[in-house]
Amino acid sequence: MGRLFLIDVVGAAVAVGLWYLGFAHYNRRRGIQALRQVEAACSNRFRIVETHWVGASRLQAHLRFAAHWFENAKVTIRLLPRPLPIQWLLSRWHKQRETITFEADLDSAPGIRLDVFRHHWLSDSDRKVIGKPSNWLVSRPGPVVLTTSTEWRQELPPIVNTLMTSRGHKLLRVRLRSESPHLAATIDLETLSDRETAAGFLGVLRELAAGASTSRQ
Repeated sequence: MGRLFLIDVVGAAVAVGLWYLGFAHYNRRRGIQALRQVEAACSNRFRIVETHWVGASRLQAHLRFAAHWFENAKVTIRLLPRPLPIQWLLSRWHKQRETITFEADLDSAPGIRLDVFRHHWLSDSDRKVIGKPSNWLVSRPGPVVLTTSTEWRQELPPIVNTLMTSRGHKLLRVRLRSESPHLAATIDLETLSDRETAAGFLGVLRELAAGASTSRQ
């Protein structure tokens, strides 16, 4: 009985070990591929000076731009924790996304503090409550901005206008602050599936940086 139990324990440990090694390799390959895709889309604009992994699900890369657009720039690619079965199941349960976050300092610190989250609200109510579609009048309003600020400062329009463009809509989160890093922007990794989108992401970052610089003037 004890021998069979030991065999089961060893077998389970081997299975978990193989799971970890296999999916850790998959995550590394996926992270490097995503990083190379962004680099190829933005060729001659920056180069990767250093990369390192934080665990098996997060890749960080430090960038150096040819033009002085950003300082101390880095990207962080966060992947699903596939090597850890329980954490992976929890991430799937919570519908966690794989993301890429860009962080950098600007020439001058922004004069505002701004934290923007993008949300989509979808209704999936019971059909008995909804009734017949003919009883509903459907309208499609434009983007709605909910803010905790009591004043709409004049520095905000250039930044908000950028976020309301078709490219800006793809950002999940944007943060501007006077402390380093001055600018941080997060986007769904799946949206960077082609070079055009990746190059557009860099364009949005430049527009946000320009808007933040305007707010400082």
